[in-house]
Amino acid sequence: MGLAVLIVGLLIFLATHVFVSMRSARAAAIARLGKVTYHGLFGLVSTVSVVLIAWGFVNYRAHGLIPVWSPPAFMHHITIGLMWFAVVLALAGYLRGHIAAWTKYPMIAAVKVWAFAHLLSNGDLGAILMFGGFLGWAVFVRIALKRRDKTEGIKRPVEPGWTNDIICVLLGTVLYLALGYVFHPVIIGVPVFGVGA
Repeated sequence: MGLAVLIVGLLIFLATHVFVSMRSARAAAIARLGKVTYHGLFGLVSTVSVVLIAWGFVNYRAHGLIPVWSPPAFMHHITIGLMWFAVVLALAGYLRGHIAAWTKYPMIAAVKVWAFAHLLSNGDLGAILMFGGFLGWAVFVRIALKRRDKTEGIKRPVEPGWTNDIICVLLGTVLYLALGYVFHPVIIGVPVFGVGA
């Protein structure tokens, strides 16, 4: 049951977010519904999809994992290391600086690193579907954004100096430790640091 709900949530999430990349169809929907209604519906459907994904994954884990492959123990440590980059990149999406300029789309890069990192250390079917789905979506969106920016001539501004980058690294490290020591073991129920050491 949980796996089915997870898959439905993923399909809804992917469908709605792929639709956003279809610029002409999106523009037509906004013209027909109005900007406020469109964004309201998009936000509602996105929220529902995330809730379904989360609930489905938790329910799936509670009733036993379906193993596909067994990742080597060292993969866990690679995942931990990559997650620091994911957190810093996510912050760079809001605090634009050199990190954002280097990666072009730091939030999408953060999702790709997060998903790929978790695929390395999770070999069960539910995790592969969830993290693989998000990784595939992020790759698709990165390609779509690059094409859109090229077509529309969009250039993303970079804040002068290194202040935002320093904040991203320092605050990112704090958030990374909080996620590893508090959020992941308490909310997700899976300890991070010290596992397999």
